[in-house]
Amino acid sequence: MSKVLHDPAQDWDPKAYVSNAAFVAELGEPLLDLLAPKSGERILDLGCGDGRLTAKLAGRGPAVVAVDASPDLIAAARQFGLDAHVMNGHDLAFKAEFDAVMSNAALHWMKDPDAVLKGIFRALKPGGRFVAEMGGQGNVARIVAAVGRALLRRGHPADSGNPWYFPSVDQYRAKLEEQGFTVKEITLFPRPTRLPGDVGGWLDTFAAPFLSVLSPAERKAARDEAVAELQPVMTDPSGVWWADYVRLRFVAVKL
Repeated sequence: MSKVLHDPAQDWDPKAYVSNAAFVAELGEPLLDLLAPKSGERILDLGCGDGRLTAKLAGRGPAVVAVDASPDLIAAARQFGLDAHVMNGHDLAFKAEFDAVMSNAALHWMKDPDAVLKGIFRALKPGGRFVAEMGGQGNVARIVAAVGRALLRRGHPADSGNPWYFPSVDQYRAKLEEQGFTVKEITLFPRPTRLPGDVGGWLDTFAAPFLSVLSPAERKAARDEAVAELQPVMTDPSGVWWADYVRLRFVAVKL
């Protein structure tokens, strides 16, 4: 889960990101084929994270501009030689500059999709395409429920600090069309995702805003409770952890 909206409760450590979230770039590669970038095109990567997928995009020939709201991740992206900038996805500063906008695992961090889509539409040239994948309805539902129960046991609403927006196909299609996009394809599909360790590392990397309402001691206890609860339902017989990812992938065009 890359990130564009910077939340002070969510810090991004590039080293921890590589350890716990390298799969984000690896599993995002099919998006490059869907985008079909061409040499000479100018493409915006919205929510570039540490730049690993962006570098692969740039290797296919287009001129790429990368943005993310995390200064630490942008610093990491620049290590790949990318044209990378700190920028909030709700306030994109571009006008009719790009042949395409790509976004992988980032849009679900942006809680005001109307503002985001307005900026993307403005950034595209006429005929420009918007190709993206994000968390969709039901994404990491088991994890969200386990963390929510840990919060409830401590007197907080289950959705306290939930940093994500996981829309359905119909919800996001309507958002795209309201901003003027023509939706060429959009699909919601399960993608069970193997984690590099246990879900605790995933929680440390992605779910800090959820637990930010708790004291430091309570956070650790709540995290550990969630890990223990999830172990029987998220591990296979060999002990490998699998997260219940559900992805929303689409292609839209500014006609």
